[in-house]
Amino acid sequence: MSARETLAGAVWEDIRAVRDTAPLVVNITNYVVTNNTANALLALGASPAMSHVVEDLPGLVRLSGALVVNLGTLAPDYVEGMRVAMALANEMGLPIVLDPVAAGVNELRTDLAREFLAQYRPAILRGNASEIMAVAGEDGQAKGVDTSMGVDEAGNAARMLSDTYGCAVLVSGETDLVVGGGREARLAGGSSMMPRVTGLGCTCTALAGAFAAVRKDFFQAAVSTAAAMNIAGEMAAERSPGPGSLQMHLLDALYLLDEATVLDRLKVVE
Repeated sequence: MSARETLAGAVWEDIRAVRDTAPLVVNITNYVVTNNTANALLALGASPAMSHVVEDLPGLVRLSGALVVNLGTLAPDYVEGMRVAMALANEMGLPIVLDPVAAGVNELRTDLAREFLAQYRPAILRGNASEIMAVAGEDGQAKGVDTSMGVDEAGNAARMLSDTYGCAVLVSGETDLVVGGGREARLAGGSSMMPRVTGLGCTCTALAGAFAAVRKDFFQAAVSTAAAMNIAGEMAAERSPGPGSLQMHLLDALYLLDEATVLDRLKVVE
């Protein structure tokens, strides 16, 4: 069996584990993407809970398999909820997935991402190249929530953050880079239309929560996340004339993923 086939088998095992266990994934996320990310989790087979209310979060976190913290919306009540939820997750040994949305755009976002990374030690850090570079202290030339940098330009930043904080780092881009525990993987796929749909990066982060809930090797969980997004995005693009229908077909593709499709479509870049 080739290395690619072995990796495809691990990805399928993770997808099947999500479907078999339907882990509850608590999301404190950008208000723009709440519906999209909840539907993506449901399509994959997980159970989403979307909340930022301090009084609500402890009960949800105690029932969950993972916590996703997305810095897209930084209203004070959101940030307070993030702190409460992450502190409890740490007490429980619950994996946290952190998305440093628009890190590098201003000090608030950059400093908060660094603080959360250092204090709460997430299992997976997921962002685009500019965000990962900004969190690492490099100039990622961020432009809002988008990136002007290539994934390989963020390679050193990703390795440094992984080594320093013990997390897996998933850098999303035309080719995704996953770093963690001295291992690296690059996966291709998806579609050039995907950046034209609001919040597909946030969707990737949410799916990472589902995989982290079932796979305690968080490097592999991040690889499975990238693989699922790339394969589903590629499948969706084949049926979509534009970004509006791409979002709909992406949900269908996540739902329809099967072992043969993963083995056929997984693209590992050497």
